[in-house]
Amino acid sequence: MPKNILLTISYDGTDFCGWQRQDDQRSVQGELEAALQKLFGKQINLQGSGRTDSGVHALGQAANFLCPIDSIPDQNIPKALNNFLPRDVRVNQARSVADDFSARFSATSRVYRYFILQKQIPCAAQSRYVWPINHQCDIQNLNDMAATLRGELDCKTFAGAGDSSLSTKRYLEGARFFEQEDIFGQRLLVFEIEANAFLYRMVRSLTGTLIDFDKNKKGPADFKAALDSCDRAEAGPTAPPEGLFLWQVKFDGIRRHV
Repeated sequence: MPKNILLTISYDGTDFCGWQRQDDQRSVQGELEAALQKLFGKQINLQGSGRTDSGVHALGQAANFLCPIDSIPDQNIPKALNNFLPRDVRVNQARSVADDFSARFSATSRVYRYFILQKQIPCAAQSRYVWPINHQCDIQNLNDMAATLRGELDCKTFAGAGDSSLSTKRYLEGARFFEQEDIFGQRLLVFEIEANAFLYRMVRSLTGTLIDFDKNKKGPADFKAALDSCDRAEAGPTAPPEGLFLWQVKFDGIRRHV
């Protein structure tokens, strides 16, 4: 009997059109489904917890599939699949889940992190994964603005053109900025945000707006006014995809429908 397997997946999104399978374009889902077909000798559909755009990375994307061989140990699946995958996609974990589990519909929240390098030139190995800016940010001001991003909110201001969501309301668990040192010894500014789901390009729009508002000496009242306006024209520029990572998908929180 087939068993339902949940995969935790990481990828460098630079050379992909995004997560979702698309004709004549390289996608993360496409590479994984091709590897599954090679491993099991049949076509297998993979359901992801959500889509990431072209150029966006993941450390903890989640996806599930029905494994046609129930005798293969869960812990052997990542190594077997990675033998058929390119280097910019890795399956890091696999585990059996309930038959009715869905990586998309069972998820309770998604966590994104955006990495920013301030007033420094990124080294070659960093350039795919950070947004270099010439502005030295006021972290307290950024966090004061980010404190607005909590609870059920209409996020229409930060929806990218082409968003097809039936509702622009989302439940935000919270957002914050902090600093950390990376493996190259450079200090990065990190924006972390968690919500039940996100609109198209919402995280990048929020990141770009918060950085732009701080650069132009705007504060929490200005940011809240932009949010409440539900007008994309009141937002700042959209941050580029390079610095954005789908960091974690959670399944143990409160399932919110907004």
